[in-house]
Amino acid sequence: MLKIIKADGAAEKKQIEDMRARAAQTGEGISAVAAAVLQDVRENGYAAVEKYSLQFDGAKPREITAEELDAAYESCPKELIAAMEQAAADIRDYNEKLLVRSAEWRNPAGGIVGRVVRGLTRVGIYVPGGTAAYPSSVLMNAVPAKVAGVEEIIMVTPPTKNLNQAVLAAAKIAGVDRVIGVGGTQAIAALTYGAGFIPKVDKICGPGNAYVAAAKRLAYGAIDIDMVAGPSEVLVIADETSNPKYVAADLLSQAEHDVLASAVLLTTSEELARAVDGEIVRQTGYLSRKDVIAQSLRDFGAAIVCPDLQTCADLANEIAPEHLEICTKEPRAVLPMICNAGAVFLGENAPEPLGDYMAGPNHVLPTSGTARFFSPLSVESFLKSMSILEYSRENLEQQWRSIVTFAKAEFLTAHANSIEVRFEDGAAAK
Repeated sequence: MLKIIKADGAAEKKQIEDMRARAAQTGEGISAVAAAVLQDVRENGYAAVEKYSLQFDGAKPREITAEELDAAYESCPKELIAAMEQAAADIRDYNEKLLVRSAEWRNPAGGIVGRVVRGLTRVGIYVPGGTAAYPSSVLMNAVPAKVAGVEEIIMVTPPTKNLNQAVLAAAKIAGVDRVIGVGGTQAIAALTYGAGFIPKVDKICGPGNAYVAAAKRLAYGAIDIDMVAGPSEVLVIADETSNPKYVAADLLSQAEHDVLASAVLLTTSEELARAVDGEIVRQTGYLSRKDVIAQSLRDFGAAIVCPDLQTCADLANEIAPEHLEICTKEPRAVLPMICNAGAVFLGENAPEPLGDYMAGPNHVLPTSGTARFFSPLSVESFLKSMSILEYSRENLEQQWRSIVTFAKAEFLTAHANSIEVRFEDGAAAK
């Protein structure tokens, strides 16, 4: 089931190209539909949102009450509530340790400089409806925002008759301020421009279908977004000491996400690659999403046999995977070789699903090679900073001539004048 490729400089490049092709830009047709909805909502406000909500979801947007959230919390199995509360605590602890704070100091001229750090005022979290509802994503998006000090978190989800109870319970656990039943592109548009009782936000986070992703991409600039996520992916680096049963299970855990998901093994051992393939066949037999797994592995799965771990690391850096597992004898020895990955899982006891649900680091990660320049969602994603500068006349006197020199070199005489009037009684105007 898992094709085995020997790295020769060409075969592995073809595999990487196939992985990148699957995450091509959203089709023009989808982008055009999303753009039309955004424009309609921008011009016509809530009336347009209600029109699309009735058309696509069969219901008007509505506020989900606190009583509904309480009822959802009570309806969930106690073991699920316990798991979500523990996950929320882990996420909170992790992000509290990442939290940067305001600071001031004196620069070489003696002036006071620094920055003031503030949480965003209002953030929107999109949560898909139906079978694609993930309470873990609610926690991963909302808890870091809370730690950042975001004043108001608005969660939107399609107004279906059977709202996902675990998702609503997760919203209560995470401290979401308002939950609104509205979905699709119209929800993104409403959060971008404001529409009726749906307020405009500063940033939109959370996964969605191709139309939601296109709408977020188009809304960027009017508001901020987390990222435009592509299909899920895992890359495993393993050597001859790795347990093929574990490696196979971890590859399968990503392949079941979607037919476009990618699960790739980089290994120094062809024997291990064949053993992993055997385990994939065996384990797939008892998994519920075997059809999805089979297509995903057929189209985007592979085991690439490399001459050494450095070659594995070089390929991993080129791929820049969303999830990277290092399942070697000494995973810490490989870590310094890695520059590009969304999240790195070290050792056989840190499988990717650990990061999906617990531990604390976020599962909202850069995909499709964007880990070369994007970072995971975290408390920092919900912060903004303002630079501050405070100089005495004596501090400014040390640098005024340099400022004037810069300004005149850029032909900005008013800039120069702003400084010179303080020291030469309007010399720039002479």
